[in-house]
Amino acid sequence: MSHLIFVPGTAAADAGADVGKQTTLALARLDERLRAERSSLADAAVLTVYLRKAADFAAMNEAYRQAWKAAPPTRTTVVTELVTPDALVEISAIAPAAGADRRVVHPSSWMASPNPYSYSIRTGDTLFLSGLIARNGKDNTVVSGDVATQTRVVMENARELLDSAGLSFAHLVSARAFLPDLASFAEFNRVYREHVGPDRPARATVGASLTGSSYNVEVTFVASASQLERIETSAQPNPNLSAAVKAGNVLWVSGLLADADALKEDAAAQTRDILRKLDALLDKAAFSRGDVRELLVYVTDGEAARAAEPLCRAAFGERVSITRALVKLAAEGARVEIMTCADRG
Repeated sequence: MSHLIFVPGTAAADAGADVGKQTTLALARLDERLRAERSSLADAAVLTVYLRKAADFAAMNEAYRQAWKAAPPTRTTVVTELVTPDALVEISAIAPAAGADRRVVHPSSWMASPNPYSYSIRTGDTLFLSGLIARNGKDNTVVSGDVATQTRVVMENARELLDSAGLSFAHLVSARAFLPDLASFAEFNRVYREHVGPDRPARATVGASLTGSSYNVEVTFVASASQLERIETSAQPNPNLSAAVKAGNVLWVSGLLADADALKEDAAAQTRDILRKLDALLDKAAFSRGDVRELLVYVTDGEAARAAEPLCRAAFGERVSITRALVKLAAEGARVEIMTCADRG
């Protein structure tokens, strides 16, 4: 059994048109799913919150903070349309089994988070960081500026969190970046490369709104103290990311897009081409479809979501966690991008 338990995006539209009630019920459903896998919400290391309206952030937070008395999991919150009709919030989770190693990592000079999440959680060899924005950890003040300025702050915050865990950028295995304006993609990449250097984690970068208009970028990282191997299938690797990173028995795969010819086709054809590329990466890393634990399926519209999910389900079975997230994609013509985690544990 995998040492990490993945629960897909979970909504509670049936709780009524109140984001607080939907948040409470969605968290209860996550807890139920986790308990069925011998874990619980209290054991969770990572939650990702997809919020339909930024104006609901405070009310969501108020309901959310009631779920933990102490040591809440890391969290990333983005604002986007949701696939589930009438849902105001959707939440996914990653957790170790109950009783497993789970420790909060917090730089000694930083203030506590003003919101109900821990900045980083370590479980075993894996360190999960919350979505990082341009905020000064020492006093929680916002650092204003363009995407380059804010990306530097995000990366320096990541460096401090990694250092507190005895790790460095060389230990990064996965990243998810969110840009409200994809026109800033190249500038974000430039600053990002200055920090990660040749040790490029797997990564997906998509367009999504953030919880405050002051923020131009948010990045979520995963690092590992396990022995790392970067996996490439192309003769010309992407300078911003590794196609996949193997960390012990876990494989973190970058967001995969269909090849150029397939980008001219519909969402189903794009999904099939992505699955072909994923098979090649899994094979090169000595993993199989049966090892896949999570698929994060970024889609640009509801039709693409409805086309991609059954193809993914047919390929990987019922036990795989599939979360569909509506975002903007950087590649022209792209309607589907899939990020993957596989585990042979």
